[in-house]
Amino acid sequence: MTNVLFVCLGNICRSPMAEAVFRHLVEQEGLSTEISIDSAGIGGWHAGERPHKGTQQVLDEKGIAHDTLRARQIKHHDFSEYDYVVCMDEENLAALTQMAPSGKNVHRLLDFAQSVQEQNVEDPYYTGRFSYVYDLVEAGCRGLLAEIKSKKG
Repeated sequence: MTNVLFVCLGNICRSPMAEAVFRHLVEQEGLSTEISIDSAGIGGWHAGERPHKGTQQVLDEKGIAHDTLRARQIKHHDFSEYDYVVCMDEENLAALTQMAPSGKNVHRLLDFAQSVQEQNVEDPYYTGRFSYVYDLVEAGCRGLLAEIKSKKG
């Protein structure tokens, strides 16, 4: 089993979007029994909340399920439980790198996106650009899935 954790600041916009998109892609590939997916936030401000309405709307438009998603804060044990800790931007990367045990790699989602020039997935909580963020998230998730599949053979 490969375990993937998506992380953003509050776990209501980008990381739950990535969790839902990645789960959708994994299910389409028939790999649900081989890849486990979750998301978390650096902060716990929104713990227990559903994704932001903008995230819900764009996922609904794409026909991607999100009903079971609830925000949570990342825990220290997550670093040992997940093979991939994947964050959304440089700020998340810096925070997670400080929290992570020595030697644990944290990745930015767009490091896996071949066709995207950006390195950071902007926070639509502040910009309102949920459709644009979806496009970035989908590209990163497709690249991450390709990486996992290539490593599994």
